[in-house]
Amino acid sequence: MVELLGIIRIRGWAKAPWYINETLEMLRLRYNFNTMMYPKTSQILGMLNKVSPYVTWGEIDPDTLKLLIIKRLETAKGDKVSDSYVKEVLKIENIDTMVKQLYEGKIYLHKLDQYFKLPIRLHPPKGGFKGSVKRPYKNKGEFGYRGDKINELMRRMM
Repeated sequence: MVELLGIIRIRGWAKAPWYINETLEMLRLRYNFNTMMYPKTSQILGMLNKVSPYVTWGEIDPDTLKLLIIKRLETAKGDKVSDSYVKEVLKIENIDTMVKQLYEGKIYLHKLDQYFKLPIRLHPPKGGFKGSVKRPYKNKGEFGYRGDKINELMRRMM
């Protein structure tokens, strides 16, 4: 079972050093409120520690991932993702099976960019951010590691 990290960019590029922008490009987080899913590896965690003032991340649960795929993920042509599209392109029965395979590590969402529009674009959170985007999450802010609370934020941003 692979732990999937949901990563959301919450700050823009103005006054960001070049190495931060470069790392965010590698993570495919070019704009505010873009999100990507990556497996939890030491390489990804190192990149996240480097860009932590510009992103927030945590472990995403299967229910939120399924909701994210249904509501916000788009096909390469710009349509909503459906069971028939997943079956036709990925040869997977339905979206539930796709989520299971993502968690088993059989497929990786960040490598499916020929079938889907990546990164996934989200709305700003309903009700706004609860803290400042200039402070870490553990100090009543928004950026950095937030664990399971990323699911709550993603649901507000769909």
